[in-house]
Amino acid sequence: MSSLTNKHILLGISGGIAAYKSADLVRRLKERGAEVRVVMSAGAREFVQPLTFQALSGNPVHTDLLDPAAEAAMGHIELAKWAELILIAPASAQVMAKLACGMADDLLTTLCLASEAPVALAPAMNQAMWRHPATAANTLTLRDRGIHLWGPAAGSQACGDVGPGRMLEPTDLAQQAETLFGSGDCLRGKDVVITAGPTREALDPVRYLSNHSSGKMGFALAQAAQRAGARVTLIAGPVNLNTPTHVKRVDVVDAREMRDAAERAADLCDIFISAAAVADFRPASVAEQKLKKQEDQDESAIVLVKNPDIVAGIASRTERRPFTIGFAAETQQVEQYAQSKLQRKNLDMIIANDVSCAGSGFNSDHNAVTVIDRNGSHTLPSALKTDLAKQLIEIIAAKTQQ
Repeated sequence: MSSLTNKHILLGISGGIAAYKSADLVRRLKERGAEVRVVMSAGAREFVQPLTFQALSGNPVHTDLLDPAAEAAMGHIELAKWAELILIAPASAQVMAKLACGMADDLLTTLCLASEAPVALAPAMNQAMWRHPATAANTLTLRDRGIHLWGPAAGSQACGDVGPGRMLEPTDLAQQAETLFGSGDCLRGKDVVITAGPTREALDPVRYLSNHSSGKMGFALAQAAQRAGARVTLIAGPVNLNTPTHVKRVDVVDAREMRDAAERAADLCDIFISAAAVADFRPASVAEQKLKKQEDQDESAIVLVKNPDIVAGIASRTERRPFTIGFAAETQQVEQYAQSKLQRKNLDMIIANDVSCAGSGFNSDHNAVTVIDRNGSHTLPSALKTDLAKQLIEIIAAKTQQ
C-alpha cells in the first residue's frame, strides 16, 4: 500500500506551459490512493481548463479567493485545514516570489499561509529566470522556511532554451510525495499520546510560575505521528499554536491537570511521548486575591511543593503500560543527566537537548537532540523541528516494532 493512501493532497497549479503535465500528476497521485483537490491560479486557467481537473480529480476545482458560495462557510480556511500536503506544480517564478514575500493575494497563496500542512513546489520556468539572482534568493528563503523544492530538472524547454527549469515529470513528483510521507504506515493503527508546551502554576489570580517552552517540538511530533498513520491525542499546556491537522487536542493549564489528562489518555495508548516542560514545583497555596507588595517589604518567600512526575507515573504502570518516551531539556552535562532520568524513571527512551544553545530548543524553530535508550545513543544534528519530528517518529516506530 502506498504511503499516499487516503492522504489529502491539495494540488496548486500556477501559470506556465507545464500546467498540461499537471493533469497526468492528478492521475498519478490518485492511482497511489491519494484524494486530490485542485486550486488553479488565473494564469493556469489560460493554459488548461478547470473542467479537465474536475473530471480527473472527481472534485470541484477551486479558483477564486472570494467565492461568495464557498466563503459563506469560510471555504478557503476549510480547504487549508483539509490539506495534508500542498503541492504546487508547476510553481512559476511569480508564485515563488509571492510565497517568499508572504503575499496572499489569490486563493493559492492564501492557502499556503493559512495551512499547517507541508508545502512542496515543483519549479517550472525559463532557464534564465531560474538562474536569476532574485529567484535564487527566493529559493533560499523558501527552503529556510521548510518549504520543499522538488526540481527543477534540466533539458529542452518550450521556448527553445536548454538548461535548468523544467518541471519534474509527474511520476517523479508522485514519488517525491510518497517519500515525504515516507514514514507512511509505520504507526498505522497505533494510538499515540503526546504532551507539549509548558504548565502554569498559579500564585494568585494574576501571577503564575512557568517556563519558556513554546510547545513547537511536541506539536511537530503530533503532526509527524499523525502523518505516520497514528491516532494522536495532543495534551497541550498554554501555547499559541494551531492544532495539527487531524489531531485530537486536550488543553490543560497546570501540572495536575496535565497529569489527569495524561493518565486518562494513556489507558488506551500504545506510545506515550512526554515532550511537555512540566513545572517541577508549584506554590503550596494559591492566594484568592492578588498579592500586594508592602511598603517596607524588600523580600518575599514562596513555599513550593513538588508536582507529580507525569512521565514517571506512566512508565511505572504494571498494566496498560505504553512504550514511554521522555524529554530532557538541559543546560549542562546533557547526556549524563538524560541517562540518569532514563534509568530513574524507567523510560524506554529519552530525547535530550541542550536548551542553552543559541538558535535551538525553547522558542526556536530548530532543534538538535540526542536519542538515548538502553542500547546506546544517537545524535540528530540541528534541523527544523518539523523535519526532526519526522526522524524521531521513524526511530520510535522502529523501536516499538523490535
